[in-house]
Amino acid sequence: MRETKPMTTGFARACEWGSLIGAFLGSTGSLYLSLGMGLNACPLCFYQRTFVFGILGVLAMSSLAGSRIPRGLSCLLITPLALGGLGTAVFHVRLELKGTLECPDGILALGTAPQQSLAVFTVLSLLAVAGACASLEAGGRRKTLAGIALGILLALGCVLSAPPLPPAKVRPSKAEGYELKGCEPAPARAP
Repeated sequence: MRETKPMTTGFARACEWGSLIGAFLGSTGSLYLSLGMGLNACPLCFYQRTFVFGILGVLAMSSLAGSRIPRGLSCLLITPLALGGLGTAVFHVRLELKGTLECPDGILALGTAPQQSLAVFTVLSLLAVAGACASLEAGGRRKTLAGIALGILLALGCVLSAPPLPPAKVRPSKAEGYELKGCEPAPARAP
C-alpha cells in the first residue's frame, strides 16, 4: 500500500469538512423550507432531503470517530449519496424547466427550492468525489468510480419509482401570483 502524501491527506480532510458544512446547511435549509416557511415537500423533495440527511449522518459519525477513519474514507462513503441527490435534483429541476412542475421559491427567493437543492448537491458531489480521489488510503479512483456508479443507480431508482404527478388543475400560474405551498403540476388551462 502506498503512503499518502500529507498534502493529499490535507486536501481530503478539507473536502470532508466542506462536505460536513454543506450537508449541515442543506439539512437545516430543507427543514426550514417545511417547518419555517410552511412548504409541503413533494416525493422528489423528500428523496433529496433523505440523501442530504444521510450525508450529514455519515460525516458526523466519521468526525466523531476521528483518526480511526482513514482520511478521505467519509468522502468515498458519501459519494453515492451525493450523486444520488444530485441526479434526483437534476431531474426535479428539469421538470420545472420543461413546465411540467411549478415549485415554490426557496429561502430568500434565491431560486426555487429544487434549484437550491441542486446547488447544494452539486457542491457536495464535487467535494465528495475530489476528497475520495485524493485519498489513496480510502481506495482512490477505482473505488470512487464505483461510488459514482452506485450514486447514478440510486438517482435512477428515485426518479423511476417516484409516484406519478396528480392531474393538473385549472388555476392561475405562479407567474400570475398563485402562491405555491409545494411543488405542483403546472396548471391546466381552461378550454
